[in-house]
Amino acid sequence: MNDTDESVGGTPSTVPVGHDGVRVDVDERTVAMTNGWAALGGATLLLVLAVASFVAIELVDATGLKALFAVLGALLTLLSILVYSALAIVNPGQTKVVQFFGRYIGTVRRTGLVFTPLLSTRKTVSVRVRNFETSELKVNDADGNPVNIGAIVVWQVADTARATFAVEDFVDFVEVQAEAALRHVATTHPYDNADAGEATLRGSTDQVSAELAHEVAERVALAGVEIVEARISHLAYAPEIAQAMLQRQQAGAIIAAREKIVEGAVSMVETALERLERDAIVTLDDERRAAMVSNLLVVLCGDSRATPIVNTGTLH
Repeated sequence: MNDTDESVGGTPSTVPVGHDGVRVDVDERTVAMTNGWAALGGATLLLVLAVASFVAIELVDATGLKALFAVLGALLTLLSILVYSALAIVNPGQTKVVQFFGRYIGTVRRTGLVFTPLLSTRKTVSVRVRNFETSELKVNDADGNPVNIGAIVVWQVADTARATFAVEDFVDFVEVQAEAALRHVATTHPYDNADAGEATLRGSTDQVSAELAHEVAERVALAGVEIVEARISHLAYAPEIAQAMLQRQQAGAIIAAREKIVEGAVSMVETALERLERDAIVTLDDERRAAMVSNLLVVLCGDSRATPIVNTGTLH
């Protein structure tokens, strides 16, 4: 443990809060080890020699030799037990963090049977890719509207030493920091109806997810964890404003539809008048032209089907 104002990667950071700013700062390194099968053979040989020594006690008559063989057998038995205890099996996707009387001496990433230093202790740390879904959080977006949001975070341990010694429980640490990052990202963007060029939670999913993954990665780097991906899994207005926001969305959709209808109706009226004048079907003065435009727009833009009235008289 040391006083440091360096964060992971050597970039300056604030001094950690605590007694004198003390924080565990240790990086992963490879532990010295040998072939486990050779060590297993050696331990077995030592055990055989120990048994032979105890058998020899019964074959000799001299008291001095009996004591010598007894001591030799005991030492060989103890040594074989130590060698056996130093053997470890490392499965794919797992590592062994090795300590010697409390001091970190390295990590074993090689899979299979390995032989670690004698009298050392080992802790298994998985480096497999993991994922979890945050709880559904209720936060206020950039416009102050309460929204319910959740995310899926995919992560794995990159530095086993930091994951083991820098934090109390790296799994719980990742989950808490992910939720904190999600809250922060959600408060920096509106749910929707943003200004031009502004990202929204609902419409800019990829951008928001990238920001979330970056922020979570910064928060959990202290624990030696790497973020693979972060994605929004749930997003909705809070129940107390959901109905009002739904009405606003419906009103926006109606306005947009009306704009399309009016635009199409004006285009159709313009085309109709041009055809009538071009083909000399009928000659209209300004008053009749205005009446035709009004009638056509009413028919084309109305919600209900128009009921025509047939005029059998003259135009005058």
